[in-house]
Amino acid sequence: MNQELTLTRLIEHLDLENHTPEINTDEIIITKADINRTALQLTGFFEYFEAERVQIIGYVEYTYLERQRDEKKMQEIIDKLMSYKMPCLIFCRDLKPLDEFYEAAEKYGVPLLTTKRATSDFTAEIVRWLNVELAPSISIHGVLVDVYGEGVLIMGESGIGKSEAALELLKRGHRLVSDDVVEIKRVSDVTLVGSSPDITRHFIELRGIGIIDVRMLFGVEHVKETQSIDLVIKLEDWDKDAEYDRLGLEEQFTEILGNRIVCHNIPIRPGRNLAIIVESAAVNHRQKKMGYNAAQELYNRVTGNIRKKEEEFKKENEKSE
Repeated sequence: MNQELTLTRLIEHLDLENHTPEINTDEIIITKADINRTALQLTGFFEYFEAERVQIIGYVEYTYLERQRDEKKMQEIIDKLMSYKMPCLIFCRDLKPLDEFYEAAEKYGVPLLTTKRATSDFTAEIVRWLNVELAPSISIHGVLVDVYGEGVLIMGESGIGKSEAALELLKRGHRLVSDDVVEIKRVSDVTLVGSSPDITRHFIELRGIGIIDVRMLFGVEHVKETQSIDLVIKLEDWDKDAEYDRLGLEEQFTEILGNRIVCHNIPIRPGRNLAIIVESAAVNHRQKKMGYNAAQELYNRVTGNIRKKEEEFKKENEKSE
């Protein structure tokens, strides 16, 4: 689902100064991750104006307004601009809003905010943050761990051993992001970021034992707030009649929020150490991203050996003739 956030949260996170405290920012909802610099609008051009975006005024726009000699026309443009009911208007470089903005803000209920940061730096930061906060999201039943820097999402039916595998990984020095429920955001076409719900953060449920506080038991170095998802491992009961991939020449994928993620189906049976399997899968995936594919290397060796044998056999036949 698509996210939304209140203007109050934006103000608190970006440390903005609110010049219109009488306007209730809790009731103003931001739904667009893009921003708009009100440049053309200050000249009176309002076609294709994206009013639902956060509006920003920098030093160039501010200077343009200060140099306008026709105060009546400037007041009319500002009034028309604010009438579009935008979420807010942010002035960068600690520029103080002109009196005409205060009058229009009170009239139309549009908050006026300021920041001390330079326009370009602030624009980059607010766009980055809004893209993360307003990214499409989904909650998935599973366990997310950071293994050697690779985000591994372990999925499978309840009771199959996901939490036990995560606990063993923690003992081997890796980090827990979330157990049981993983909140996933699609921050770009290639990146998914997972986190834990606030209520279950840093906790693991082990059947027969109960709830374990990972941060208190193992230390803060074994937990992590967020992690990009690089690999999915699906645990399933062993089926002796099923055919499992033994080489890994062709990668399998699963789709989450429209993004394709490399996926391995791991059969479970007594005697298999899940933690070592997950750890090895993460390292192997990291090697592939760095350009080395063990399965392809074995395939090249086998085919090369076959060609060598064929050439030797051919030479022997030529000699015998």
